[in-house]
Amino acid sequence: MKKMIIFISIFLFLYIYNSYEYNIKEDTIRFRVISNSNSSKDILMKEKTVKEISKILFKEDLSYEETEKNIYDNLKIIENKINILFKNNNYNQKFNILYGMNYFPKKVFNGKTYNEGEYKSLVIEIGEAKGNNYFCILYPSLCTIDIDEKEESKYKFKLIEIIKNIF
Repeated sequence: MKKMIIFISIFLFLYIYNSYEYNIKEDTIRFRVISNSNSSKDILMKEKTVKEISKILFKEDLSYEETEKNIYDNLKIIENKINILFKNNNYNQKFNILYGMNYFPKKVFNGKTYNEGEYKSLVIEIGEAKGNNYFCILYPSLCTIDIDEKEESKYKFKLIEIIKNIF
């Protein structure tokens, strides 16, 4: 009987967890790079842009204010790095760098629904910005990137690991 109660509790927990609409707190800072289109060249340049800019943006253990300051202090450097990257790759697209409140559509990622809305964010739009996008959260630091890494990151919950060990 005890195992049955544990099993039902786990089932209910997982059901509620998986059907939950994930609301990112208001005090977050998002990061998004939108490619010109979904052509292989545009996607490649989006990935190169993310990799180049990530060297500047991704710093662990920064406060909200420090993350904001890091972005503000480096906006010109980000612009210059993208200009150089595009020039070195003979990529003739314009780009916009937007920092502030930007619209994000509803997104389902890894079984979680991220609500649409206006969020504090750094958005880089390449060309017509009609292609797929890269998305992560700079603060709190919930993403890191290694474009060359083929393995997807997986997050584990300690409670679920303990329960798996029981059965």
